[in-house]
Amino acid sequence: MNIGPLILPEHPLLLAPMEDITDQAFRIICKKAGADVVVSEFAASDALIRNVDMTINKLTFSECERPYGIQIFGNNEDVMVQAAKIATALKPDFIDINWGCPVKKIALKGAGSGMLQNPELLVKITAAVVKATPIPVTVKTRLGWDEQHKIIVTLAEKLQDTGIAALTIHGRTKAQMYNGNADWTLIGEIKNNARIHIPVIGNGDISSATQAAGALQTYHVDGIMIGRAAIGNPWIFAESKAFITRKQTLAPPSLAERIAVCRQHLHTALQYKSEHYALISMRKHYKNYFKCLPSFKAIRMQLLTADKIEEIENLLAIIEEKYC
Repeated sequence: MNIGPLILPEHPLLLAPMEDITDQAFRIICKKAGADVVVSEFAASDALIRNVDMTINKLTFSECERPYGIQIFGNNEDVMVQAAKIATALKPDFIDINWGCPVKKIALKGAGSGMLQNPELLVKITAAVVKATPIPVTVKTRLGWDEQHKIIVTLAEKLQDTGIAALTIHGRTKAQMYNGNADWTLIGEIKNNARIHIPVIGNGDISSATQAAGALQTYHVDGIMIGRAAIGNPWIFAESKAFITRKQTLAPPSLAERIAVCRQHLHTALQYKSEHYALISMRKHYKNYFKCLPSFKAIRMQLLTADKIEEIENLLAIIEEKYC
């Protein structure tokens, strides 16, 4: 599969951009675990053009993360164009436009999936961003605003006509948020549309290697994007790749391996953030790193409230001693 001139493996696995999740440390961990492509947390276009340090810092990346994309969102054409130019200067492999975020504070302002209520402007802004940058532009979006307004089949052709290099579709509407089941039917319909020639990447409810392989076999998408199932579980990329390419089922990681990768994740975060923010960034991952451990709630609560690295290290040592 290619994204413009970017050559990727057949049926690549992509780490979905997730706010407060896919920071540099976690992207590096997932890359080591087998993710073929990683994408930044989404960046507000208006914050980018104001040179807000926190937003710029979210986009910093290492060469080991390539292929790497920067995701931007907004609702104003001029601002999105300026943001795309700033992102281009950072030299990612591609720029991704977020037309899919369902969070109220974004969607109700007409950005993210809120733009699905204004498809003409959505297409217009996309075309302007494509024209503004020499690097490939991709789009991530949803099926539509709600069950009665699933516009993705028509929208996909219009987006392709703007010159985007790939399209990622999450199989839910904005109204669904992350509830219910993802519906891949329309994703498959778009992929099987003879007029669509850009790569179509499927996203939504991929939480195991067999689900990833099944989605490829059933809907014939070019790639799979994995989001929430990777949180505290970067092994899903290696497991999915092994099953897709070799029909091999990998053994789940041992607890010793989980502890080692969790510790590696923590110390990688410390390379890019202060101790305070590194500890906060880890809190969403502990539950899945140590999923299924019996009588673990008390230790997990301590992991979530610890404010010193030494405390975390002591707790990891306790987990080793108690459960290994």
